[in-house]
Amino acid sequence: MKDKLVSERKLTGIDRLLLQADRALRTLSPGAPCHGRPSPARDERDAALDEAERRRAAGLMRVNHSGEVCAQALYQGQALTAKLPEVRGEMEQAADEEIDHLAWCEQRLDELHSHPSLLNPLWYGLSFGLGAAAGKVSDRVSLGFVAATEEQVCRHLESHLERLPERDRRSRAVVEQMLEDEEAHGHAALEAGGARFPAPLKGLMTLVSRAMTSASYRV
Repeated sequence: MKDKLVSERKLTGIDRLLLQADRALRTLSPGAPCHGRPSPARDERDAALDEAERRRAAGLMRVNHSGEVCAQALYQGQALTAKLPEVRGEMEQAADEEIDHLAWCEQRLDELHSHPSLLNPLWYGLSFGLGAAAGKVSDRVSLGFVAATEEQVCRHLESHLERLPERDRRSRAVVEQMLEDEEAHGHAALEAGGARFPAPLKGLMTLVSRAMTSASYRV
């Protein structure tokens, strides 16, 4: 850990910007994310879905994929402006873990003969800016933003488990594992000292999230 922090201190501002650009390209380029863990869907049979079920499953998995694009951008923006090296390291580790989710969702979209949202570059830019702004304020606010965001994500994933076709076990397996991981990330952010956001601010985040998910479902 010490060696990692030392190597991070040697990075210049230009180095960090180049790394961020590389991460953005790998996040937004089809087929680029490389997961460390195998997909939770690997042991589930791919049931025959009718066209309506396939479209519904694809729309929901497209929303989940866009959520992971936002997560990558959020964590990278926060890592760029984090005050403490250990907080920066936590953000980058969380982003690495979220790459699994990104790859799993993309794989499932391919299986459903669908595609990621065309709006992902927009979502990435907006999320990166929010993450960088939160990190600029303070590490406590930055970690609190992670916790509040993960709470929103968990609610979406729970609703998706209710809306996915019952026989689409492959999509459900992916969403179930994502839900478990996101809950852990949210708890970790609070335990690391994240601020608990007030209800009105969470309500505003919910409205923004609904607009983004609605657009990603269709486009």
